[in-house]
Amino acid sequence: MKIAPTLEGGLRIDPESDLDWQILRMISADANQHETDLADRLGGMVRDERIAEDWMECVVPDLREAFCDDLFQIQAAIEAAAAFHSDGAHSIWISKEDAFAWYSALNQARLALEEMYRFKNEPDIDSKKAPSPRQQAFLRSQFYCALQSLILEHAL
Repeated sequence: MKIAPTLEGGLRIDPESDLDWQILRMISADANQHETDLADRLGGMVRDERIAEDWMECVVPDLREAFCDDLFQIQAAIEAAAAFHSDGAHSIWISKEDAFAWYSALNQARLALEEMYRFKNEPDIDSKKAPSPRQQAFLRSQFYCALQSLILEHAL
């Protein structure tokens, strides 16, 4: 996969293999792998009883909607580009207008992976063996982090 800045201040992603497309599609899958969504999990962190109920009632629904909208937007961009990739690599464009949605979706995926696997240090990856699901998740998390860094540098 190639990722490059654009002159307009965004990024261009050029997936080069089926594995690249699979990794991009995993952003939404990783973000949605918990039984409870990120908005509820964040709301559950509010411990002050005086505001917890209001937070869950007033903030969480809007947060949930924003998170879902961001995931839907990037998944639609990936699928639109993937629909035409058989006749050559079709780029995915991250414009300045789309950058926050991408950053948010990648962050949701990284938070979900961290909660699930509790990465402390890089797992041992034996290049002679197929990586375990935990190792694959760690590598995706690292890719998401790198892409977030590029978005911060070139699009936000």
